[in-house]
Amino acid sequence: MSVWPEVATAKSENRHEIKLAGAAISKRISEEGLDKTVFKLTNINLLNISDTCLPSIPDEIKSLVNLQSLLLYGNKLTEFNENITSLKKLKVLDLSRNQITSIPDSLNNMKELSSINFSSNKIDHMPAFGDFPNLISIDLSNNKLTDFLNTEQANLPHLTDLKIKGNEIETLPGYIASTMPSLKNFDIGENKLKTLPGEIAGMAKLKELNLKGNKLSDKRLMKLVDQCRTKQIVDYIREHCPTSDSNQATSKGKGKKAKKQDEILPDNASELSHTLKIMHLDDDTLKIKIIEQEVWNIRPYILSCIVYGLNFDEALFKKFLQMQNKLHDTVCDKRNVATLATHDMSKIPPGDLVYTAKTPSELKLIPLNRTKHFTGEQLFQQLTNEADALRKEKKRNVYSGIHKYLYLLEGKPKYPCLEDATKRVISFAPITNSEETKMTVDSKSMLVEVTSHSSLGACKTVMDKLLQECLMLGIGEGDGDFHTLTVQQVKIVDPEGNLKSIYPSRTDCVYDSTIKVYRIPKK
Repeated sequence: MSVWPEVATAKSENRHEIKLAGAAISKRISEEGLDKTVFKLTNINLLNISDTCLPSIPDEIKSLVNLQSLLLYGNKLTEFNENITSLKKLKVLDLSRNQITSIPDSLNNMKELSSINFSSNKIDHMPAFGDFPNLISIDLSNNKLTDFLNTEQANLPHLTDLKIKGNEIETLPGYIASTMPSLKNFDIGENKLKTLPGEIAGMAKLKELNLKGNKLSDKRLMKLVDQCRTKQIVDYIREHCPTSDSNQATSKGKGKKAKKQDEILPDNASELSHTLKIMHLDDDTLKIKIIEQEVWNIRPYILSCIVYGLNFDEALFKKFLQMQNKLHDTVCDKRNVATLATHDMSKIPPGDLVYTAKTPSELKLIPLNRTKHFTGEQLFQQLTNEADALRKEKKRNVYSGIHKYLYLLEGKPKYPCLEDATKRVISFAPITNSEETKMTVDSKSMLVEVTSHSSLGACKTVMDKLLQECLMLGIGEGDGDFHTLTVQQVKIVDPEGNLKSIYPSRTDCVYDSTIKVYRIPKK
């Protein structure tokens, strides 16, 4: 069998990503099998073999020792090849939409994982979870699980998103709150739950709880689940569902006291530590309307906020830009998990923004550091040509700068974008912002947006980290060792105005004692 052209190209250009997807690839696999030469590309950090008839994962997968993202969704896999667990650098593992029935205990060897997606398989049992210090998101929706995940001995300090909808789970364990301290989004809808443990009310950071589709024995709770928001549901669970923790009442009292204190802003707050003032929404606050039918299968998650009180000089502004690049490489996982963008608020006209997706030929903007309009199609081609020219000029087979993110757009029928009230595109995730809303050393306020294809929790993690880093750099108001930033909440709503998410919510921006957070009530 001859080497596939995609593999040959990746090898000759020393690419760090390769994508083999769709009907043409599937036909080749059915006729001659997968080209195993792909497993000799030991420098790649992303392998995507998706939407094909691939029946199994070859053992040679273990050769890809530098792999960070393995995307094998939409195939015909029936078994989890245990050689995957030898990939110590792997961060993103997506085996969704296959026919896998079980997962080995050796999954616990993968300490670097930040995202696990095993949704839409036939998994009826998961191994007990151990130490996952970097795990942010787990998706096990639409499987055949009868028991909840065994996390009793687990270390999941950063897990924010757990989706386990569409299984056959009958009970939830009491230790759920203590083993998932950072959980914000919990979807356990369409299972077989009849009762709930009171410990759920102790999940301090819980923002979204979906219980719909369960046949709960408490009829009042069932009505709340169908009609009310998470806060009302959690309040009811706190008051009416029994808990195995005898100290629950004590901890509730402390929680209420802390909540009240959080809104008291002392006059000398900025003298004691860095200070983050969070302003609650009012009727005139900017909103972002999300067109979910356009972005749901491309990049469905977005959060935003407005930051006031910026105070740059030339040196500090340079550090600010470097900090954003660092976040893209670290917490954003080279934009694989999320992408952040900052805009000068004074350059955005009044009115709500729209987050949608357009075809490459329809999307049009002036990209950062350019002087004319490009369509998405033209910009992709321009950046591809520049990347090839740079590699030839520097005589090295690696991409640099914005060019190294081009693979994130390959094969996409539409590109996500953020429009202002005049329908001008100001952001083209995950590639670039608009030159027209570019931040400068004179910027005094900024709109921050974070988008993700993986989870809302990933967006929140990046947002929290960005605000923390801004304060630590000394960007806010103040001329001593401590500084102050003021953050305005921004709502994400659907076209009818129904709330989808808000940032920062009460469960966001939880820092250590070096940053005090004060939430300023709506006047």
